[in-house]
Amino acid sequence: MSMDKPVLSAVEGIAKAAKSASIQLAVVKTDVKNKALAEIARALKQHGAEIISANKKDLAAGKKNNLAAPLLKRLKFDEGKIAETVASIDSLIKLDDPIGRTLSAMELDKGLELYKVTCPIGVIGVVFESRPDALVQISTLCLKSGNAVLLKGGSEAANTNRILADIIVQTSEKAGLPKGWFQLLQTRQDVAQMLAQDDYIDLIIPRGSNEFVRYIMDNTNIPVLGHAEGICHVYVDGQADLDMAIKIAVDSKCQYVAVCNAAETLLVDSKIAQAFLPKVKYALEQKNVELRGCLKTVSIIDVKPATEEDWSTEYLDYILSIKVVDGVDEAIEHINHYGSAHTDAIVTNNKEKAEKFTNLVDSANVFWNCSTRFSDGYRYGLGAEVGISTNKIHARGPVGLKGLVIYKWKLFGTGQIVADYTEGKKRFSHKNLLFGSSI
Repeated sequence: MSMDKPVLSAVEGIAKAAKSASIQLAVVKTDVKNKALAEIARALKQHGAEIISANKKDLAAGKKNNLAAPLLKRLKFDEGKIAETVASIDSLIKLDDPIGRTLSAMELDKGLELYKVTCPIGVIGVVFESRPDALVQISTLCLKSGNAVLLKGGSEAANTNRILADIIVQTSEKAGLPKGWFQLLQTRQDVAQMLAQDDYIDLIIPRGSNEFVRYIMDNTNIPVLGHAEGICHVYVDGQADLDMAIKIAVDSKCQYVAVCNAAETLLVDSKIAQAFLPKVKYALEQKNVELRGCLKTVSIIDVKPATEEDWSTEYLDYILSIKVVDGVDEAIEHINHYGSAHTDAIVTNNKEKAEKFTNLVDSANVFWNCSTRFSDGYRYGLGAEVGISTNKIHARGPVGLKGLVIYKWKLFGTGQIVADYTEGKKRFSHKNLLFGSSI
């Protein structure tokens, strides 16, 4: 029998190296991480012309391959995007380091103290869509939270992703981060191999279609965090300020249509439908939004009839479905049935209705009198995000720094053994050390 060591696949070798780097990265000091982030921001500005040139190649190829307009919009990485990305990194530097924070401290007995302390997750694998800025956001969040990361971006952004990855790797390693902490995967085959690396990868975060996310979940033993779709709603209540409701509806739909927190369905209370629908139709059509409505909507304004499929469609385009409902209860029922548990908003002057809506809508983000577009890690002050989670586990909503850490229990003793407690020789005190009280 041959005793030769097995040959690692390319991705297995990468994952193994990332696991090794993650152990070292977990104890890198805050000032070193912040210095690396500052150097990355500086390098992005310094190499702006090269980044934009690479992005133009991707845009040209995308147009040649008839890439859909929303995807082309996501793909664009120009001077404005570079400035936004640098600003995001600057805000991340200012955030407290999430690692090594004591969440609880308890004296189990004199000289026996238990601490719950934050630590990195380890190695995170992320597969994301055609947004080069996502590569920078994800990698820098992982850096600050002490996690190694394997990234696979959309092939349509290959040139842009490559130059961004090269800049981040070279700059961060020069600043003192361990080699192999960030690696870029290249092909679909790499993704399939990554899903088999449960010995080395601790968490997978997929960003893409519902079908794609379901594929990831069904083909790996690695825990998966993420959301499949962003079917977001704005409900305009019968007691809403109509001018406010129009502003919120337009911003939720049109501020940036090709993102998961853009509104796809507008729900309108039947009490104000006659007054509101013509006004909102005019405002949305000024933005070239195609409207599709239920039978009641069609009877009030001239729009295309909606189908059953429309209520569960993420358009990511200038299309909005409208449904007239009989009050907040029907709105909640519709959202919980057709929504994707992402982000949903109510516009109303009635506090009780707002509380009912925000309590009963089963979504990761529920808003009162504001746009769904606020559902974002950077806007939440989380230092951007690796994605939005609709899961009900340790992280929900925009997953920023705190969503990329877990915790460990540290128990410090002075020679204690369990037998003394089971035999009644000693008793636990269970004294809360953080607040000085027993529980």
